[in-house]
Amino acid sequence: MRQVPLGSTGIFVSELCFGTMTFGRESDEATSGALYARCREAGIDFFDCANVYAGGDSERILGKLIANERDQVIVTSKVYFPMGEGPLSSGYSRAAIAYQAEQSLKRLGTDYIDLYFLHHFDESTPIEDALRALDDLVRQGKIRYPAVSNFAAWQIARALGDSARLGLAHFRCVQPMYNLVKRQAEVELLPMAEVEGLAVVPYSPLAGGILTGKYGRRDEEVEGRLKESDMYAKRYAEPSYFEAARGLRDIAEERGHHPASLAVAWVARHPAVTDPIVGARNLEQLEPSLASTEIDMDDELYARISALTPAPPLATDREEERS
Repeated sequence: MRQVPLGSTGIFVSELCFGTMTFGRESDEATSGALYARCREAGIDFFDCANVYAGGDSERILGKLIANERDQVIVTSKVYFPMGEGPLSSGYSRAAIAYQAEQSLKRLGTDYIDLYFLHHFDESTPIEDALRALDDLVRQGKIRYPAVSNFAAWQIARALGDSARLGLAHFRCVQPMYNLVKRQAEVELLPMAEVEGLAVVPYSPLAGGILTGKYGRRDEEVEGRLKESDMYAKRYAEPSYFEAARGLRDIAEERGHHPASLAVAWVARHPAVTDPIVGARNLEQLEPSLASTEIDMDDELYARISALTPAPPLATDREEERS
């Protein structure tokens, strides 16, 4: 597996990142260990996590797995969503970020977190408070780099400006939702990241399982997140998404690839993308994502897959300027 630069950090990471959201939830500890071992065997050294995943169990399991090779892997975590009750359980007050970072470090069994993400925009707290808290953690050696997930491009740009103005550690990586049926990031976020030299590690390249080839219709009875999670069912309710999935499945059959492999390779092909985040409940689900690195996503194949869904409008709506 190739090594790619993680934005402007000077760090090189595997061309795929593995998301550990299933650890301690859909995947028990033994299965999580098997997934981790297979990722390492395949050359993955980049693992994404969050404090809220499985109520902290994902961090605890990942911490055990990395214990004997902490200096060989890049590990992330996140803060924002509630981790219980009380004023320090969620959000971006300086006290809450400091407390939640300490809790993540304990669960992960490590002295530092490589990338520490603000997990969601917080309208109730001035962004400067969060930036100062992240800067404190960098200066204390508890995190290496601040990062951001689920922010709009303008929110990230404002935060970068504030960091520069105040002399604070700035975001080095962004984590947006991005896949063949969810392409909003192409409008402003991905171009901004390229210009600013930010690493981009998109999540949900398989669109909650739609692009794996197992769904033919919205109402099809198939086990998976769309059936089990109201959030995913609402997020991917648009019928056209399933039409695109059928089109991707047809191309995959023609080319001799798994649809999931093509879906991940398509995300990775965007010039702003550093690493797609792949996930799995078991080894069988993991293999097609690993195989994505073997696909030659040339211009013709990329254009053909891209045509399955409409490109989002330009930020200025000046369609005549689209190249």
